[in-house]
Amino acid sequence: MRYNKIRKMDISNGEGVRISIFFQGCAFHCEKCCNPETWDFSGGEEFGEEQIEQILELAKPDHIAGLSILGGEPMHPKNIKGTTELAKRFKETYPNKTIWAWTGFLFDEYLKDKEVCQYLDVVVDGQFVLAKRDLTLKWRGSSNQRVIDVAKSLKKNKVVLYCE
Repeated sequence: MRYNKIRKMDISNGEGVRISIFFQGCAFHCEKCCNPETWDFSGGEEFGEEQIEQILELAKPDHIAGLSILGGEPMHPKNIKGTTELAKRFKETYPNKTIWAWTGFLFDEYLKDKEVCQYLDVVVDGQFVLAKRDLTLKWRGSSNQRVIDVAKSLKKNKVVLYCE
């Protein structure tokens, strides 16, 4: 598994000041994707224990609200094991900080039964669709994408949208 970059302070991908990691590799190749440099599964750098420790250290300050996991595609079968390990370790270390994740896969069709959901607070799902682009939306690029409250969705066994 590989990653493209880690942002030490990110205010655009989720609520509050966050640590963000962009995983490498995506098979969707959405038209006008904002991160096409993350498509190649062999690009970027190797992801492992060192990067997990770095993220945990960066998240220590009280002003860091949580972790954002983006891509590329962090939920792709080639990436989901590492995504799950990072999310699990982060939530164990910082149970009161939130984890947000972005995926082109649909929550209710692919993601809801995956272990990673035990650790995620918010998922933004759905592929970016240029014809549905809406620059007024928070945390997503097109109107087909959903901002989902993971815990409520799992409890009710249906998608529950996140309310600010």
